[in-house]
Amino acid sequence: MKNRSAFTMIELIFVIVIMGILAKFGVEFLAQAYNNFILSKTNNVLQSQSTMAVETIASRLQYRIKDSIIARQPGVKFESLASSTLDDKATVLEWVASDIEGFRGTSLPLWSAIIDLNASTATLLKSPETNTTALSEQIEALSHGSGTSINDAALYFVGSDSDIGGYGWDGNPITTQNYVVHPIKASDKNDEFIPVNGATKESNSFAGVDVYEFYQLAWTAYAVVHSDDGSLSLHYDYQPWNGDTYLVKADGSATKNHLIMQNVSTFRFKAIGSVVKIQVCVKSDIIDKSEDGGYSLCKEKTIF
Repeated sequence: MKNRSAFTMIELIFVIVIMGILAKFGVEFLAQAYNNFILSKTNNVLQSQSTMAVETIASRLQYRIKDSIIARQPGVKFESLASSTLDDKATVLEWVASDIEGFRGTSLPLWSAIIDLNASTATLLKSPETNTTALSEQIEALSHGSGTSINDAALYFVGSDSDIGGYGWDGNPITTQNYVVHPIKASDKNDEFIPVNGATKESNSFAGVDVYEFYQLAWTAYAVVHSDDGSLSLHYDYQPWNGDTYLVKADGSATKNHLIMQNVSTFRFKAIGSVVKIQVCVKSDIIDKSEDGGYSLCKEKTIF
């Protein structure tokens, strides 16, 4: 029989002390590593979300009719963004967009952006190489079968005087051609536009109206709306010149909208001349719940 040695009391005490030290600092190390992982993951998610939000807005803003952009305080008033004093009271950014999809066309532009002034009259405008039939089909497709067509479109003459009230932002239809945008419909010929009354779609006239050689065609306005619940949405397929608002069309139907993002803490926008700067801040409650508003990350973009 051999004697077997056991731990002495001193050795046991040393083991217990060492295990205690490892337990204390090891748990803190693991907790710190876990917190760093959560912070990194949350930061990456917010970076991705905020970048996606500003890029989505910028992709539409770049084709705006530059003088049309407004800041709106819902239910109160709207102002030209370039001279707005609403600051953080404005939660809606609105603009009329040039129809870039139709201008790109397929192999050729569907609207040429040129008016033949010599061939035009007070009751029709001739636009060489324009195809209103194909253009109307494309507008119907882009509006997802809502009934919107070339007959809901309007022209903006490049070089004309700008008046922010001349786009129909007040919710009232444009009833004459003496505004910034000019409601039109297609003629029997594919390269002609007929001026119409925005309220009744009856024939109208360009008599006495300044008509310029170059134009932009628009069939929809856009609105980016920051709601009280933190959602950021894009509204489209509505025509202010026909009496539509960003929420409701003149016939009582709701406008189309797309949710861009949730948990948006801040949506800010301003203009210097024709240049627009937007900022989107996205928040997360995962980190620092004790702090009011939690963790937030912001992205900015300038659109020329």
